[in-house]
Amino acid sequence: MSIKTILTCLTDVDTADSVLAAAALLARRHGGHVIGLRTLESLMVYPGIALHAPDIVFTEFGASQARQTDELKRIFDQHFHAENFVSEWRLLKSRSATAAERVVESAQSADIVLMPAADPEAETNAHTRLLEDVIRDAGRPVIVVPRDFAGDKLGQKILIGWNGTRESVRAVHDARTLLCAGDSAHILRISDHGENPGLDATSNDLAAAFARHQIDTTLVERFWEQPGVAAALNKEAFEQGADMIAVGAFGHSRAYDLVIGAATRELLRHANLPVLFSR
Repeated sequence: MSIKTILTCLTDVDTADSVLAAAALLARRHGGHVIGLRTLESLMVYPGIALHAPDIVFTEFGASQARQTDELKRIFDQHFHAENFVSEWRLLKSRSATAAERVVESAQSADIVLMPAADPEAETNAHTRLLEDVIRDAGRPVIVVPRDFAGDKLGQKILIGWNGTRESVRAVHDARTLLCAGDSAHILRISDHGENPGLDATSNDLAAAFARHQIDTTLVERFWEQPGVAAALNKEAFEQGADMIAVGAFGHSRAYDLVIGAATRELLRHANLPVLFSR
């Protein structure tokens, strides 16, 4: 089993090259069909707010989106015009103030979704909310690509974060679809110091299942320590020479994540490699 439909979300000009380069690596390897999705957002004025928005505001907002869309289409064509795989440009208009609903609709027919990482220095967290909404609601694995991604391999040597939850099970098997015979999977179980030491039988069964696909598989346990799970995954990925991290996402309720915070959100902010999030 491999991936064939690759939905690539183009949100801004600054990240287009990185996310398209990542999509091309997957499409070449798997003979995939790349969809370049550009979603036009609506400018919302909420009733009950004493604010008059002159027509020029809507006109300029629309013109700005049109200019950015034209530039994104140019970059998309520049990346893929000489490729052997099929590429498709898709322009959709959102019915709300965010693009999440249209991205989720398109993702339902995709094998995998690629999105650019958020800018940590951005004045708003709108893109982070978009990432979280798509990861939560799309029902498909989402690869978040660093803004400066320039790798020459993707999905051939994957570090998989494993803790036995439903979400991590999804991540394990979503990562498996990217791996081919001869590739490498490094399964990392992060444990609390209070837990019984030693890898459980399920972890060993998981490594054996990967090995049956002729995937070079290693399994290791690390104890959780500060500064956190994201740092541990990034450190292990660097030491193993991984080209991607795969993890389960948002294993708690929205209310819990809002109050306590989530390892998913930490990794969204501090990932050095493309990260596949599954839920």
